[in-house]
Amino acid sequence: MKTRRSDRLVDMTRYLLERPRTLVSLTHFAEEYESAKSSISEDLTILKRTFHERGIGLLETIPGAAGGARFTPYMTKDDAKEFVDSLVNAIDDETRVLPGGYVYLSDILGQPWFLQRIGRLIATQYLREPIDAVMTAATKGVPVAQAVAEELNVPFVIVRNDTKVTEGPTMSVNYVTGQSQRLEKLELSRRSLPMGSRVLIVDDFMKAGGTIRGMASLVKEFEGQVVGSAVVAEGRVEHRVIDEYTSLIHVDTNKDDGIIHVTPGNYADEIYTKFEEELENK
Repeated sequence: MKTRRSDRLVDMTRYLLERPRTLVSLTHFAEEYESAKSSISEDLTILKRTFHERGIGLLETIPGAAGGARFTPYMTKDDAKEFVDSLVNAIDDETRVLPGGYVYLSDILGQPWFLQRIGRLIATQYLREPIDAVMTAATKGVPVAQAVAEELNVPFVIVRNDTKVTEGPTMSVNYVTGQSQRLEKLELSRRSLPMGSRVLIVDDFMKAGGTIRGMASLVKEFEGQVVGSAVVAEGRVEHRVIDEYTSLIHVDTNKDDGIIHVTPGNYADEIYTKFEEELENK
């Protein structure tokens, strides 16, 4: 279908945004719009500049017969600060304090606007990392995992602590919880995760990190590799059983009087120390 450049740019933008991290050949665009590859290359140059100026993402063009265009979404440091500040304001509410020092997040994680940005911010850290799957534990981490997986364009898998007949054969591990030191079990369907996968672990809230450590052990049972761990919120704790993780916010609660203090997490150091220069120069 022969199209005007303005129409072509709109449709190409839609196509790329719907397929993050996917290499799309110039031949596909040329045939779709009945245009010369030289015209498509000019279009991609316009989109690349616009995506960068607007902080939407990185559009790469790969030369050669097997090349094409690949769009990778990211969030700029300024946009991330603005978003995390809005997250801090939304959560800084004493009525959110739950027994055990936990914080109620379900209403926020049920809002698409927050979820989309959470997913994009976490995915920004892995701009250059190949990831095969996102893993989380049932049930509160599921919307976070879905949001991150959508930005990375990979499957997400849900680890459970009880067996479901619909899961079929499972792989399981026993782990010790971070704070209460209880012995718990995590299970994952064998069909959910291919052996040797590179896995990003995410969750909604973390205290000592026992569940994340348990999921990491489960990844090893699948002969996989944990690429990283990220949480929306981390709580105050005397001893954490994991050392490397990314958090968007830090929550300090006093369960006796319900006081809550919310501040940005370590995301700025973990995400932008490594990629800020690259994101600004692209």
